[in-house]
Amino acid sequence: MQLCKARLATGEVVVGLLQGDRIALLDVDNPYGAKTLSDLLHAPDLNRLASDLPRHCQRSVAPTEATLLAPLDQQEVWAAGVTYKRSQEARERESVGAARFYDLVYTAQRPELFFKATPSRVVGPGDAVVIRRDSRWSVPEPELALVLSPLLQLVGYTIGNDMSARDIEGENPLYLPQAKVYAGCCALGPCVTLAAALPPLDQVVIRLLIEREGKTVFSGTTRLSAMARSFADLIAWLGRENQFPHGVILLTGTGIVPPDDFTLANGDFVSIEITGIGRLTNRVQQSMPA
Repeated sequence: MQLCKARLATGEVVVGLLQGDRIALLDVDNPYGAKTLSDLLHAPDLNRLASDLPRHCQRSVAPTEATLLAPLDQQEVWAAGVTYKRSQEARERESVGAARFYDLVYTAQRPELFFKATPSRVVGPGDAVVIRRDSRWSVPEPELALVLSPLLQLVGYTIGNDMSARDIEGENPLYLPQAKVYAGCCALGPCVTLAAALPPLDQVVIRLLIEREGKTVFSGTTRLSAMARSFADLIAWLGRENQFPHGVILLTGTGIVPPDDFTLANGDFVSIEITGIGRLTNRVQQSMPA
């Protein structure tokens, strides 16, 4: 089952189910009292609720009648780094002075975890992800995103694009927040696939496609099986000495890294496809001078 958040032509924001090429809208007077996507995702017995949910979606709309939004409400977005060998190698190349630290974190017990975005910095399907105007080397990072409840239970998955200014981080690892956290730095969507509905993790493939003026300028593929850390391990570390009363989205790292001579350009289109979830497509926009 896939849950989504959408805006109708009237401006009303609704919660629904993706059912083929239709969006089934949750009845306003549903017996769960659910008004938001989080109300459903954080329900005490999500699996039982999910099995009953279609009975309370009496109206549906075509995708052309609604705009899919990023599938979050008030959740923070966090991210894990250096969880794939390919990412470790790329981080070592972009920051020679810190290469030893990236090598150590790949094998260390404690993972790299960092704050990525507030909801206002996240865009949804079809919206623009941003490249910083003070960066000359920016890339997308396609990632599986874990949707976690306030109790840090894994309730679903979505697709994430962790935009990164590699030159800024490479200049000094202490600049990581500036390389990673800014307006339009993250995209999520198009829906949340409930945890029980995702195919076995060893069958999940992540694909990245970047197009420029209608032509493919980069494509890449990886598998979740290439991850060096388990979801349970990442979640356990994220929850140490931390609380997430609104739940949290955790990006799990990237295994697809464009070559060092590649950078995104204004007007590019980035598409990320993950088995069992769908496709997230965003155009790229250069931030404008203030």
